[in-house]
Amino acid sequence: MRNSSPSDTSMIADDAILIAFGANLPTEEYGAPAQTLKAALRRLAQNGDISIDQVSPFYETAPVPISDQPWYVNGVARISTEMSAHDLLERLHEVEAEFGRVRRERNAARVIDLDLIAYGRELVREEGGIQVPHPRMAERAFVLLPLRDVVAEWVHPVLNRTVDDLISDLPADQQIRKQTNG
Repeated sequence: MRNSSPSDTSMIADDAILIAFGANLPTEEYGAPAQTLKAALRRLAQNGDISIDQVSPFYETAPVPISDQPWYVNGVARISTEMSAHDLLERLHEVEAEFGRVRRERNAARVIDLDLIAYGRELVREEGGIQVPHPRMAERAFVLLPLRDVVAEWVHPVLNRTVDDLISDLPADQQIRKQTNG
């Protein structure tokens, strides 16, 4: 991971490829959600075509929408890759499947969730398919707070709003706290 100077932080923000990750169910192999997520990030980088450049602190978040599910562990990673957005999303889905993710219903409890939330300034919208930036990211504290930890200067490529602007508009009922133990 390289250090950046103030002169190149906006370039990093513009080029940022960002993945949001979360889980609220343990896995037999890795245990608690945080351990599963760490293993999944290692797995993403295992082939050498994805570099994990920076990972946010983990956050504990109440389910959205509110339900009786266990709280989630969430975070954001900034990565580097030469893969296309399509190929990267396919890889994320492959890793989810490897780790036991079964897609049943929206907002269900899960052992892992890996979302491509931004691919630089690229805009990708396919009916029933990939959508980048992620269409609901600007409404989710569990994406925006860890994203600010990774790329504070990031500007949403569609809304043209900073992370801090988006955070200031979040509903007050989204419960989130930074984990004190990693």
